Amino acid sequence: MAAKARIQKRLYYKIGEACKALDIQPYVLRYWETEFPALSPSKSRSGQRVYSEKELGIIRRIKELLYGEGYTIAGAKKRLEQELESGVLGA
Repeated sequence: MAAKARIQKRLYYKIGEACKALDIQPYVLRYWETEFPALSPSKSRSGQRVYSEKELGIIRRIKELLYGEGYTIAGAKKRLEQELESGVLGA
């Protein structure tokens, strides 16, 4: 059984840290940013993407919808918007 990487709770995570914690590739995360309007990370002074805890939750849900539940990008986008509007995902 592989041990999961423990990431210390912080205000913001760099793209590499977020990808490591969520077990996805950076190019996948950058693509999801273009497809999902709810996912819009801010940038640090050096221009790096930084993700908040809320954004990590959104990324986890996107991953679950696409890989776990078998949604297409369009279907996952609709479902995510519904969940965000209803407050299910946490605003």
